[in-house]
Amino acid sequence: MGNTLVNSQLNDVKGFLSKTISTLEDFLNETTITQLHNENEEERSYTKLIFSNLRKLIVYSEEGLDACSVIFQSEPFQKAAAEKILYKIYHQCIEEFFAPKNDAWYEDSRSAYTGRNAIKFYRNVPDSIEQLLISLEGEFQRIREELEYYETDYRTKMIQSK
Repeated sequence: MGNTLVNSQLNDVKGFLSKTISTLEDFLNETTITQLHNENEEERSYTKLIFSNLRKLIVYSEEGLDACSVIFQSEPFQKAAAEKILYKIYHQCIEEFFAPKNDAWYEDSRSAYTGRNAIKFYRNVPDSIEQLLISLEGEFQRIREELEYYETDYRTKMIQSK
């Protein structure tokens, strides 16, 4: 891929990460688990798990945003480093959103065929949490489609370099 395309994608991802961080921070700074009126301890524990995953997603997004900024500050543009960063963002941010390691929620793979939202929860969740993830899902899906190339390309390069 040419420097211009990689640069453009990195810039797009940088904007996406900034917006994602802002949205998640606003939600987490303004919302407490107590405010969500969990009916019982099991629901409260599940909500804590979701909040934990959202905080982790912010950290990964901030790390990705910082890495993007470093690449943009370096002259000349370092295409290989930018591709590595995009690969890392794909795995740490995008994959974590659709399939969190702590199983806070999951992606319904059939959603592409039904036109419904892909993120599904294992238990009932407050509407505010559901609306938050719905609001983020479209952009995460768009960026995932843009960065899927780096998944296969970067792995191929790593295998060939051995």
